[in-house]
Amino acid sequence: MNILRHTPLWIFLLVATTLEVGGDAVVRIAIYNHVGLTRIGLMLTGAALLFGYGFALNLAPVEFGRVVGLYIATLFVIWQVINLIAFRTLPSLPILVGGSLVIAGGLIITFWKPGISS
Repeated sequence: MNILRHTPLWIFLLVATTLEVGGDAVVRIAIYNHVGLTRIGLMLTGAALLFGYGFALNLAPVEFGRVVGLYIATLFVIWQVINLIAFRTLPSLPILVGGSLVIAGGLIITFWKPGISS
């Protein structure tokens, strides 16, 4: 586990968000595009990916509250990439504008160090 302390935070974020969004996409594909054993197999695959997301995020050697803002910003970006790859859907203008606010909010939550009030 010593190697985990030296792994950059962005690696944990990238792995966790990719697993979360990928797992969600696989479950969606299973629900709407398949039946029978294929659906069950895809559901189990999606469940494993979603478990992997929770595991990967919680391995990050930082306080959970600190990583959440940056995680949400990264999640939005990865979500759009997977949406484009899996469903061939470009983000609309409202998604881009709202997503910009999500990213800005994530950066503020993560990096804003409030001053000490008197």
